[in-house]
Amino acid sequence: MKHAAFFRNLNLGRPQCPTKAQFEAAFVDAGASSAASFLTNGTMVFDAGSTAAARKMLAAACEAMKASCGLVEPAFLRSLRQLSGLAQEQPFAEVDEQQVYACCITFLHPKAKAKLDTGTLPIESARGDCSIFACTGAEAFSTVQKNGNTVGSPNAMLEKLLRLPATSRNWNTVLRLLDKHG
Repeated sequence: MKHAAFFRNLNLGRPQCPTKAQFEAAFVDAGASSAASFLTNGTMVFDAGSTAAARKMLAAACEAMKASCGLVEPAFLRSLRQLSGLAQEQPFAEVDEQQVYACCITFLHPKAKAKLDTGTLPIESARGDCSIFACTGAEAFSTVQKNGNTVGSPNAMLEKLLRLPATSRNWNTVLRLLDKHG
């Protein structure tokens, strides 16, 4: 069963981040039958027999990377089946992609469900460069705009609102991951 781990603030090869080889080895050493880094943004696709096994592998890989390079950022685990289900829901079907800079998914901390009142959606950033329009409780969907040289950040907005860590990806990253590994 394939899973994806989405790490917060991990860019391969940067200080306190693993190299691609270290990243993949951490998962294989933790028991994954295969592990493939996807892009350089801290996204890992790996095989595990079950979700419980995937959680254990992720925890062991995190400990290994903490010891080898000092990585202390959280990761958010999803099965590729879960991601495929999200893609089938077509959360951005009503969005005119020509009118936004990007469509994003944010993977939320497990405690976020209790803190986020979905009745208040959409939530707009003060600068008008980010709109969170839907939430499953585990993921939030947003559109961002570019204002001058800055791009809206659903991650920063949600972390400030929820006071919990999160990590965001461009929706196209998830679709490309599913095309390659799904």
